[in-house]
This record gives sequence, structure tokens and C-alpha cells, in this order.
Amino acid sequence: MARGLKSAMTLLLLAGSAAASAQLADPTRPPVMAEPAAALAGAAPLAASGLQSVILKKKGKPAALINGEIVELGGMVGESRLVKVSEDAVVLKGPSGEETLRLMPSAEKRAVKIEPGGRAR
Repeated sequence: MARGLKSAMTLLLLAGSAAASAQLADPTRPPVMAEPAAALAGAAPLAASGLQSVILKKKGKPAALINGEIVELGGMVGESRLVKVSEDAVVLKGPSGEETLRLMPSAEKRAVKIEPGGRAR
């Protein structure tokens, strides 16, 4: 009888631990999609916007990843031509003039004066 009780307790513990582990979320697992993949197959891809990366080559033309497309220097983005590629920005020239696209639009470089003692002003 003790043996049967021990087996029943073991089964209950295993069932309880399985239920508990089923409720724990794996933090490395991608989020669950609300809609099945088949429903999303016909959906348009998300449009990227702006400058996403610059590609500076030792040999060959520099390029930029703009709106999800790789554009080499001299290439077209809509009606604008890519005329300059630097480490943090590109310049497009089109019918409405020049437009500068920056990798980090909100970041701006500015000089900082260091006081004696190492404090910045």
C-alpha cells in the first residue's frame, strides 16, 4: 500500500511540475503571432523608412541602405539621386533640391569645453 501511495504521489508531482513549466514563458522565444502565417503570406511587407545603413567600401562605390533598398552612389531613390555618402549621413539631390538623411537624426555633434578639474560645460 505504501508503494501504491508513493507511485500516486510521484505521478501527482510530475503532473504538477509539467503544468507549472507549461506556464513559464521562454524569454528567448519570439513573440507569438496573433494571425496564422498563411493569413500573412499575402500581406505587404512592412515598409522601412529613411536611411538605415551606409556601406563604405575600400574599393568600389559607396552605397546606402535606404527604405530597405541598397543604393550605390549615383543611384536613384524615387526621383532623387544619391550624391554623397558619409559615415553617418547621405545626401539625395532631386527636383525639390538636396535632402540630407542621417542615421541618427536626433543625435547632433557639438563641442564641449572641459574645465580644469575635468568637468564638462
